[in-house]
Amino acid sequence: MINQPLVSVVMVTRNVERFLSEAIESVLSQTLQNLEFIIVDFGSVDQSKDIVASYAARDRRIVFSQIPQCGLAAARNVGCSLAKGHYIAIQDADDMSLPHRLMTEVEFGLAHPEVGLVGSAIQRVDENGKYLDIVDNFPTEDWEIKRELKKWNPFWQPTVLILREAFTQVGGYREALPPSEDYDLWLRISERYKCANVKQVLVKYRIHGGQLSVRKRKEQILCALAAQASVSFRQNGDSDPLDRASQLTPMLFAEMGVSEGAQRSALAEGFLYWMKEGYASHQYETVLEAGQEMFQMQKGADTADLFSEARLIVAKIYWKQRRMVCSCYSFGYAILSSTKSVKRVLELLLRSPGSA
Repeated sequence: MINQPLVSVVMVTRNVERFLSEAIESVLSQTLQNLEFIIVDFGSVDQSKDIVASYAARDRRIVFSQIPQCGLAAARNVGCSLAKGHYIAIQDADDMSLPHRLMTEVEFGLAHPEVGLVGSAIQRVDENGKYLDIVDNFPTEDWEIKRELKKWNPFWQPTVLILREAFTQVGGYREALPPSEDYDLWLRISERYKCANVKQVLVKYRIHGGQLSVRKRKEQILCALAAQASVSFRQNGDSDPLDRASQLTPMLFAEMGVSEGAQRSALAEGFLYWMKEGYASHQYETVLEAGQEMFQMQKGADTADLFSEARLIVAKIYWKQRRMVCSCYSFGYAILSSTKSVKRVLELLLRSPGSA
């Protein structure tokens, strides 16, 4: 057993047998060998535990722990509490780290000891591992990352390397904010440390219908909104309401000064962003499902144009699927519900989220 590993890779697992072996092997084949691999299973009922146990029996770097079913943030905290490394690297059970990922990030961290959090570009792949695209359109410098963090999450969680000291100082993941507990953690780390992204692709990020961000879209958006609202409390030296919260409630949002209108706008913007991303990665059926969920929430003129743009995406998918009646209906609805001119709507049709 390695007594003082340089990096502690933390993975949590629950019912992820389909992709688990590839994820584990991607860590074990890293060019950086001075690591421990902490895997925490939090309630699998499929073959996940057996798969992990088989690898643990063959590689002493794996530290396998089983805990009762709990939330994702709680499971991540358990894994990170076991870490002995100078750095903590997050590995998701459905993604694959490229062989040089840890070496690249550690070399960057050692050269920039003031950085508490570093991420990287990703290559998106589908559920079968087929190449979709590369995502590297994010800020890299500390000043621009902190500027963008106020509005969105510029880190892909399975790419990040965290200074363990930074993780401990801010108290780890907060369990009231799944599935945006990562974004909340980055915000709190950025208040004490510098942050960075490297432009290299270091992770293959798998897009599939079962991933958490797909299954819990609404919760993710609202939790991100709460994380943003909590920043001002800390900046003003006030008690952070999320520190004593176990879950988000309407009363908590009111206490934080987040109006129903702000929640409505955040949901519309978040769903539209997700639909654009899903369209770009050809996840058409999942995008249609998200669209139906989004349209059920529609109310108020303040978000009309966002819903109109979302309906244009749906119209384009229906057109590709040769469902012409549905496509025309969605297109017509987009025009009628938009506060913009017909010319502007047509421009959106041609370029949102791309004419391909």
